[in-house]
Amino acid sequence: MLDYKLLAALAGVVEQAGFERAAQALGLSQSAVSQRIKLLEARVGQPVLLRGAPPRPTELGQRLLNHVQQVRLLERDLQAQVPTLDDSRLPERLRIALNADSLATWWAAAVAPFCAEHRVVVDHVIEDQDVGLKRMRAGEVAACVCAAEPPLAGARSLYLGAMRYRGLASPAFVRRHFNDDPSADALTRAPAVVFGPDDQLQHRYLAALGIQRPFNHHLCPSSEGFFQLLRRGLGWGMVPELQVRDALCRGELVDVLPGRFIDVPLYWHHWRNGGDLLAELTRQLLHGAGEWLVDAGGAA
Repeated sequence: MLDYKLLAALAGVVEQAGFERAAQALGLSQSAVSQRIKLLEARVGQPVLLRGAPPRPTELGQRLLNHVQQVRLLERDLQAQVPTLDDSRLPERLRIALNADSLATWWAAAVAPFCAEHRVVVDHVIEDQDVGLKRMRAGEVAACVCAAEPPLAGARSLYLGAMRYRGLASPAFVRRHFNDDPSADALTRAPAVVFGPDDQLQHRYLAALGIQRPFNHHLCPSSEGFFQLLRRGLGWGMVPELQVRDALCRGELVDVLPGRFIDVPLYWHHWRNGGDLLAELTRQLLHGAGEWLVDAGGAA
């Protein structure tokens, strides 16, 4: 039989990105958490963590973490049926990975009714939409929103809709760098704004124009900061239409190439054995996301 106190220590170290914060979250000493990890490794006969900054799960550690995520959700369902089993009376906590642009636009409206009705609090783990699934594969989250369609083994993937991104800049930036008529060369010479190393939207936008070479760019891993850099004329970039409708109406931002956009499909991934809680969240997300996202047919 698995000792779930040992598994809780493993989950705490990975989710809190360190032994000290895990100890605080679990109400234990750092030494006690370390001892539980060592005992777990002794019982399974191999390492479950790669000691680093932050600690990362081994392949076996990932499998154990995936099991922990599903057990937590199943326990929540059992406690709902037998309330006396829950002696903490604390809200259920879900860890969900999603991209920053979803968090900055449609996500809150879609999940707020669910969180209020079911007394759920959410740990939001931010990852680019192209790589968010790695958090679920590592057993760090119970579900994720990302652009990848194929599900993990034991999980489901459901199409939510697509976020429409437009290449935008301030009117002054367009006049200064493009003379109101941008060419392919001008787009690569003018500074762009890129969210982070995994952000490929600008690359895809340029590739559709036949441009494959490197381009100048700022890095800005903040949705609000990204918008402000464009608004102040520091560069051009791919922005979700949902986030900038008011700015477009006010004329603060304009299309670099009118009529061009990229629709990024988003998929909701969750474990099949996630129980009633994840099933209900899935139902509400499918309904709520449809009010905000465009229908791109489920394809990139």
